[in-house]
Amino acid sequence: MDLSGLTVVIRGAGEMASGVAWRLFQAHFRVLLTEIPQPLAVRRGVSFCEAVYEGRQTVEGVEAVRIHRPVEAAGVWQSRRIPLLLDPDLSQSLRLKPEVLVDAILAKKNLGTRISQAPLVVGLGPGFRAGIDAHYVVETQRGHNLGRLYDEGEAEADTGVPGTIGGFSGERVLRAPATGILKTLKDIGAAVEAGEAVVEVEGIPVPARITGVLRGLIRNGTPVTAGLKIGDVDPRGNPLFIQTISEKARAIAGAVLEGILRRFNQ
Repeated sequence: MDLSGLTVVIRGAGEMASGVAWRLFQAHFRVLLTEIPQPLAVRRGVSFCEAVYEGRQTVEGVEAVRIHRPVEAAGVWQSRRIPLLLDPDLSQSLRLKPEVLVDAILAKKNLGTRISQAPLVVGLGPGFRAGIDAHYVVETQRGHNLGRLYDEGEAEADTGVPGTIGGFSGERVLRAPATGILKTLKDIGAAVEAGEAVVEVEGIPVPARITGVLRGLIRNGTPVTAGLKIGDVDPRGNPLFIQTISEKARAIAGAVLEGILRRFNQ
């Protein structure tokens, strides 16, 4: 079987989904991303979902282009790019009869993906049961099992604790102090000091709790709810880390690629 002829539909186009899409694109699969009308990605610089707003988005040299109908995907693939379609319930995308469906929403629960929707269905993180909701489930929790591919059972439950980067965990995350409209005061990649205001929500300033580089931030003018993750400060201070796919996303992407090879490379 010519594996390069496989069509892969990915639900979601945020940071982890984009890492998966990028790696599968580099492996010469035909990848289609789907999204909701107002995605809330924090690491927008490495998330293909920005194409929803801008029409196109480039991540590490790979470009995604927004399309409006599934039939447009063929032309985008021919031009060596990734098509992105607004299709939250997959009602349009599944018309392409993909061999692979990857649920990369990372909602911590299954929002409707079924094992019957494609010959190979892969779920990322908690909320999926291998062999029931999906053929394979990928571990997304940082630690020893990150990127492990399960053919039975489930991924580890969400702890609610952000992964540790540069010795900091929850301290590096910015959250909305209230429900309202977000106003950005800094841009992604900007250096910030602990205590310095990064954004405002309904006039309430949100300061950085540590010193570092602004790794991610939700778009200016976005409606947010109290407690929502709206930004991320990287204490390592290396701008290169802001512009490139994370080690976590690469590990998860590698597991999805493994799952495709397990199923079809026989």
